[in-house]
Amino acid sequence: MPAVFVNMGTVLVGSLLGIALKNALRESLQNAVMTALGLCTALIGISSAIATADVLCVIICMALGTAIGELLHIHNGIENAGDYIKKRLLKGEAAQSRFTEGFVSACILFCVGSMTIMGSLEAGIHADYSIIFAKSALDFVSSMAFGAAMGIGVTFSVLFILVFQGGLTLLAGVVAPYLSAAVVTEMSAVGGVILMGMAINMLELRREPIRVANMLPCIFLPLLYVPLSSAVSALL
Repeated sequence: MPAVFVNMGTVLVGSLLGIALKNALRESLQNAVMTALGLCTALIGISSAIATADVLCVIICMALGTAIGELLHIHNGIENAGDYIKKRLLKGEAAQSRFTEGFVSACILFCVGSMTIMGSLEAGIHADYSIIFAKSALDFVSSMAFGAAMGIGVTFSVLFILVFQGGLTLLAGVVAPYLSAAVVTEMSAVGGVILMGMAINMLELRREPIRVANMLPCIFLPLLYVPLSSAVSALL
């Protein structure tokens, strides 16, 4: 858990710095930086996704997991949480900002991907915090840009980091017997596909944004798919 708090701290400080510097950065520069971050997010997603050793696993987990997320209305839940925080804590101009968009986008960006999965598992099982510390440095830079572009909603994403990344770290010891190298690889690959969806939203390549948060269950389905697939292959 110490690494999770470090990650939360870097996002908190980085986003607040970005907000403080917002007025010093012209809008065209903010947009250019966001475009660059969108491209970097796509790169990270692609590099994670192509590491898969079982494309069928990724396809099935993405399809089934997205259906589960849609039925559970996860995206709406995160949006509602952002709206609730905005209404309860913010007044005036701040409340009219891109709070919810920043909150949802930051929650996905900072909590989905190979570094989150691998880092949380290493922290929970082996008390190795190196990956999360490296992720924290990257998140510091990203949170500054996001904070400048989307405002205080990015700062409040630290609550989601605590719940999601912290929960994954705590559960790592429990699920360790099921976390073979193949499972972790496919979890990271699925996370990479989700990040690609996030990049599409950041680059505004679709008229209607992808409801990326509804894809979060996909990340955990390789825990079931990989051993089941191995068992079926052994029988055949």
